[in-house]
Amino acid sequence: MARHIYSCPLRWSDMDAFGHVNNVVFLRYLEEARIDFMFRLAPGDGSPSFSGGSVVARHEIDYVRPLVHRHEPVTVESWVTKIGAASLTIAYEIKDPEQVYVRASTVVVPYNLEAERPRRITAEEKLFLQKYLAEEPAAA
Repeated sequence: MARHIYSCPLRWSDMDAFGHVNNVVFLRYLEEARIDFMFRLAPGDGSPSFSGGSVVARHEIDYVRPLVHRHEPVTVESWVTKIGAASLTIAYEIKDPEQVYVRASTVVVPYNLEAERPRRITAEEKLFLQKYLAEEPAAA
């Protein structure tokens, strides 16, 4: 099973009054990694996969450790834990080699922007997602 690796820069504005990355900012980090995974890495040149849009149906986040601002980026690892007919679940770890800051998951629903409604996952999308399919890691 492969994991998508995204190097996410920390911004000075990500900090809160306590000197660490604000809890809400972690959703932005997840979004950046998810968009990089689903759109930049979509299969095939000119493929319409994932380009029609998607919506987030659910986020679940466990904050493991505080993350303080620094100049080095943090790593966001992403993988797929569930593929349904019209939704998928992406799991994440926001981490450095020596520690995990956040464990999270997102339920994503492919969306037809013209019809303004959810759509089914295509065979091409499913084939791409299966390369990243794995169980969620056990909580540490």
